[in-house]
Amino acid sequence: MATSRTSGRTLAYLESRKNLTGSACGLAGLALTFTGLAGAYWPVVIAGLYAAGALIAPPERPGAPEFTDPNEQLDALRGDFSTLKTYLTEVELPPAAAGRLTELDDVLAALLEPGWVADALALDPEAVHALGRAIRQDIPESVDTYLRTRWWTRLQPGAEPPERHLERQLTVLYDEARAYASALREAEARRQETHTRYLEERHRPS
Repeated sequence: MATSRTSGRTLAYLESRKNLTGSACGLAGLALTFTGLAGAYWPVVIAGLYAAGALIAPPERPGAPEFTDPNEQLDALRGDFSTLKTYLTEVELPPAAAGRLTELDDVLAALLEPGWVADALALDPEAVHALGRAIRQDIPESVDTYLRTRWWTRLQPGAEPPERHLERQLTVLYDEARAYASALREAEARRQETHTRYLEERHRPS
């Protein structure tokens, strides 16, 4: 195993920029030797030129990682959102929480709808991550926790109603989604204002 790793490192160095640049400089030293300019110190000259070439060669740069295309992420997110909506149709929620969930659903659907809005959303990895977390984790966990807590509340009446927590959780998620929608709207507004200033300055008499 150690021999294999050593062979791999040796092969990698032979193909590296440092070795190739050093070898090119070493060949220049060999040419000087043939012309007699290196004299009796030709081994030192060749070795020195090789070392100099290896030192000035740019370091190896690993290839940048290729991440999933943002549009592919949104496609997967749309599929998960559809799965979530199917799940939510099978649960019974109190009216206030159901209303808030409907509002949240409308905002998420608008943000994920294919088109220029989704294209703008794809440029904000933080927003895509937050929406994915809401769809895949936060909303299902909020609803499932409510359903389980409601069952225990029936056995222990007098405890704080679990629907209050559910409504508060959905309100936080709704405000978060609205914040990202507002950020996209403001970005488009700034883009419009910038274009207006550009046109006005272009036609302003010099």
